[in-house]
Amino acid sequence: MNRNERSTNIMAYVILLLGSFVMLAPFAWTVSTAFKTQEHVFDLPPKWIPDPFTWNNFVAVWNKAPLLTGFMNSAIIVVCVLGVGLFVSAMAAYAFSKFDFPYKETIFLCLLATMMIPYSVVMIPQFIGFSYLNWVDTLLPLIVPGLFGHIVTIFFFKQFMQGGIPSDLIDAAKIDGASYFRTFASVALPIVKPAIAAQAALGFMGIWNDFLGPVIYLHSKEKQTIQVIIASLQANYISQANYPNMMAASLIALVPVVLVFFFCQRYFIESLSISGLK
Repeated sequence: MNRNERSTNIMAYVILLLGSFVMLAPFAWTVSTAFKTQEHVFDLPPKWIPDPFTWNNFVAVWNKAPLLTGFMNSAIIVVCVLGVGLFVSAMAAYAFSKFDFPYKETIFLCLLATMMIPYSVVMIPQFIGFSYLNWVDTLLPLIVPGLFGHIVTIFFFKQFMQGGIPSDLIDAAKIDGASYFRTFASVALPIVKPAIAAQAALGFMGIWNDFLGPVIYLHSKEKQTIQVIIASLQANYISQANYPNMMAASLIALVPVVLVFFFCQRYFIESLSISGLK
């Protein structure tokens, strides 16, 4: 490596390092504020290490707001949507990647075209339809649409299966007398585990952090998800200036997302390398 290349690399690392500090600063302020007392939030110069250090904010916000109820509602939505939706998406992707049937490419392109429709276009028709079904203020509008899979997940699984599942394995299962579903469950599904784990992590973060859907459909406090409860902290449970309590609630809601991504990041990287996606 010559001097010019070395200088370019050093400059790139410095820019990336500065950018990482800029991106991590809000998160660092959130963590620091969650352990501060109210009177030390806006100290100048700012103290990144709380002094005094206190856990009282977490205890106070847990006692004031129904965070446990929000956790349970969000968990119900996540388990139902991911448990069924990922399985349905995997079956659809298996059909598109390994079977030949009339108009397969046309159907798949039509499904891909639905990705270009913004949610704001279908938001009002969906609300009217769910109102006729008397599903408003229940978890069903947030669960039922996700049970039929998602086109982004189907596309991801399809790319993974095309390059990761040898057709010889499927032919061998057919010779052994395995049915279509048995071949999918015994041959394809175990191979697709890294992709399923990656999409489970991404899907978990998307569903757990969803705010617009729960705000539209959930009105009762006992039906609200964790994100809606956190957003309503200022109006319903704590004073508007109590930033330590709000940051403590945000950290509590962030813990499941961090844990899921931490345990699934290996599968996420593996699935991208096998599927060829960038």
